[in-house]
Amino acid sequence: MNTRRTFGCLGLLAAMALALLPFHSVRAQTVDELTKRGSINIGVLVDGFPFGGLDEHQQLVGYDIDVANLLAKYLGVKANLVQLTSPNKIPFLTSGKADIVVATVGITPERARTVWFSIPYSAVDNVVYAPKDKNIKSAEDLKGLRVGLPRGTVQDVILTKQLGDSVKIMRFEDDPSVFQAMLTGQVDAIAENAVTGDAFFAKNPTPAANEQKFIVLRAPNGIIVRADQINLHQWINTFIYYIKNNGELNAIHEKWFHKPLPQLPVF
Repeated sequence: MNTRRTFGCLGLLAAMALALLPFHSVRAQTVDELTKRGSINIGVLVDGFPFGGLDEHQQLVGYDIDVANLLAKYLGVKANLVQLTSPNKIPFLTSGKADIVVATVGITPERARTVWFSIPYSAVDNVVYAPKDKNIKSAEDLKGLRVGLPRGTVQDVILTKQLGDSVKIMRFEDDPSVFQAMLTGQVDAIAENAVTGDAFFAKNPTPAANEQKFIVLRAPNGIIVRADQINLHQWINTFIYYIKNNGELNAIHEKWFHKPLPQLPVF
């Protein structure tokens, strides 16, 4: 009886050990542990230039890349940049493929149920574009106009709620279709994120000289860590606070966006 009981206990312990292996592989690291390891695996975008992308030499470049490398420098470790695309941001973190993710992750309550966000280190503006000769300064000025935008985006939700039937919203399935509608005169204005919009109109100047009219929403982004990475989360918040105040973060923003870092909220 005692022998069976002993083997039973050993089997139970072995099963528990195996069950805990995946947990240990993605457990919360501390700053000291990363320092002793000598490296940090940072998830970054390859499909979100100028935040993160590949240049002609297939090297990672962009705003997030510079922030990630600076973070590793302050931590005193090597930055191992883990390439990911937009849909993989959170899965790469929670599965342990990345220790942290610096990849323009918009801060939302829904995402915060799965991961922890740092204080904002960047923001994406969702703006309305229209020809220079159109007097558009706010959402009210869009009444009676045809406005193109990507279906289901934050600008779609906000403008629909604000304006209802007073504006003719034309929804498209992707960004290229929205821009094509603008170039061909199907719409009077469009609502797009500023990164995509500015890049497009810089490469495709039009006779009407489209420009930003007003910001629909400024969406802040945070660096994400796994839940319960308390020590590392606090260090990253301190890092962002420090480089915001000493001008380094603004210099990176000026380099990639050619304008000062916008006012970012804190929490």
